[in-house]
Amino acid sequence: MPIVHVNGQTLHYTDTGGNKPVLIFSHGLLMDHSMFEAQVSEFSSDYRCICWDERGHGLTGDATAPFSYYDSANDAVALLEYLGVEQAVFLGMSQGGFLSLRAALKHPDMVRAFVLLDSQAGVEDPELMPGYQALIENWASNGLSAETAATLCHIIGGPGFDGAPWIKKWKKINPSNLLQIFHTLGARDQIIDQLNQLNMPALIVYGDCDVAVSLDRVQATYDALPNARLEIIKGAGHAANMTHATEVNAAIRGFLASLSELQSSVTDTSIAS
Repeated sequence: MPIVHVNGQTLHYTDTGGNKPVLIFSHGLLMDHSMFEAQVSEFSSDYRCICWDERGHGLTGDATAPFSYYDSANDAVALLEYLGVEQAVFLGMSQGGFLSLRAALKHPDMVRAFVLLDSQAGVEDPELMPGYQALIENWASNGLSAETAATLCHIIGGPGFDGAPWIKKWKKINPSNLLQIFHTLGARDQIIDQLNQLNMPALIVYGDCDVAVSLDRVQATYDALPNARLEIIKGAGHAANMTHATEVNAAIRGFLASLSELQSSVTDTSIAS
């Protein structure tokens, strides 16, 4: 099991290896690296795909102290440095997008480009937070009920989502860890007004049936980015990369191809001059 000790953390990760352009995938809240199986399968022949379990998730284990998504961004960068990676495309789903944006702000030289998968740069919707808080506190106090599990599957997966494998994992979450990772989600700052600093190419992929992130928040993030494109996936929910992998992968592949074309154009210009 690949484990690395960096940034004061013990992180689990997977790495397809090879001397190829690097993609680093960061998962959403309550998920883990395995949510990107369809993307790794699609892109590993052409790209080095690195996936990791963030603090308090998967095989990385419980979060033992309060942390922010800036800390998580630093974790991702430290992992890349350990692996000898100088620059990567950051792809993050929801929470993974929060840390990817912060990595781009704090470590711009490490971020070749980034892909936000059903993510945004604002805070959580204040109208939804009380319901989320009650759900998490009830889960932490009384265990994961069938009703709560069904609600989570609806929020995360939307239509066509098989939540059974995830429910099995969720039942094993330590209550104190659950409260900590949810606190990090709810306490994050809004960074919309900083996005004009990010000139690297960006792609936002959004499922139009997403009940966790509203389109207006995604649109605001898109509007604030200087060099972004937006792809809407019809019929997809919050975890569009899982339930609509074919459509999401096509959007990502087109974006990655545009990066290669841009690099070729820059190289040709340099040779000509």
